[in-house]
Amino acid sequence: MKSKKDMYNMRSTMSLLTAILCMAISTAQEWETPIITGYGKIKNFKNVAVQPDASLEYKLVFDITSDSEMDGVNKGLWKIARVINMLGSADIPSNKVHIVAALHGAATFATLNDTKHQEMYSKANPNTELLKLLKEYGVELFVCAQATAARNIMAEDLNPNTELALSAMTVLANYQLQGYALMP
Repeated sequence: MKSKKDMYNMRSTMSLLTAILCMAISTAQEWETPIITGYGKIKNFKNVAVQPDASLEYKLVFDITSDSEMDGVNKGLWKIARVINMLGSADIPSNKVHIVAALHGAATFATLNDTKHQEMYSKANPNTELLKLLKEYGVELFVCAQATAARNIMAEDLNPNTELALSAMTVLANYQLQGYALMP
């Protein structure tokens, strides 16, 4: 027959093992892309200090200048998908999410249509599907006309899910003056 002390120790050990198992399960969830399917993968953590706030309007303007990639697409576009996935997984409705992107510098090439991208790089633009999904969500994708002019890119060379803007600086200034938070 086990003593009360042994029973207490066994219960304490079981409680500790249960807590460790629960922590392992909660941190072992899979990467997911719940809103922008296939892009901007996230892990959903419900028990962390700062979560998206459903009472807020998310007005974000992204400054995308780099041609660096994440999972085979432009990293800046990928980050937009990640933000949308995080907000969506926190049940922030899409009508409370307003995202604008200013693409310029080396990121300008991410906005080429497949024909021009094929001509320049001998392959279709890997960002085509992501640009379409972001636009369908409601993201406004602006390409700097100064950057396209400097790179001899014509308006007809751009992906149809993007729009020319006078400059990225104008997009960034206008939207920040309208209360959009700058996302680097």
